[in-house]
Amino acid sequence: MTWAAFASVVLIHLAAAISPGPAFVVALRVAAAEGFRVAAALALGYGIGAMLWAGAALAGLALVFTLVPALFVALKIGGAAFLLWLAVRMWRHAADPLPQAVVTAAPRSVGQAVRLGVLTFASNPKTAVFFGAVFATLIPVDTPTGWKLAILLAVGLNETLWYLVVARVFSWPRPRAAYARAKTWIDRGFGTLLALLGLKIALT
Repeated sequence: MTWAAFASVVLIHLAAAISPGPAFVVALRVAAAEGFRVAAALALGYGIGAMLWAGAALAGLALVFTLVPALFVALKIGGAAFLLWLAVRMWRHAADPLPQAVVTAAPRSVGQAVRLGVLTFASNPKTAVFFGAVFATLIPVDTPTGWKLAILLAVGLNETLWYLVVARVFSWPRPRAAYARAKTWIDRGFGTLLALLGLKIALT
């Protein structure tokens, strides 16, 4: 394992992390609706979820998916079902005011936000396939454990730091106020997008 190969893994993953997907949709909505604290906890959950998939790929899960296609299909269906459930919740609560506007509403806790982040990330088993493909190309079989741990840490930091940026930007007053004015339509749009992404995961 060389520093050049390590840098390549980090940069490729960072590019993938920045590309919009289900995680981005959820992060944007949570940051705008619930503020930076909850969105930051969500970002931490994403980092944990990314490390879990990366660790699974390093352990050979991508190969297991190839040998046991039914397992991959089952995980895809489960992940798609979770995204569809999130989509339905967004539609049902699209017309609700922001949490801060309702005194009796219990805010989402840090633990709940972290859990949502992990589950959202875990909903797409293709992440393990992505990591498997990248790792198979750039990481030698005899890579020392120290390098593997460094890769896992870098993956977790990539996801967490990127979504902290998203959390910060979309929790500022102006983006938040704009979201509040159009919350019903934005949430329904995000819900529809999540449903479509869930169907895409299930069908491809």
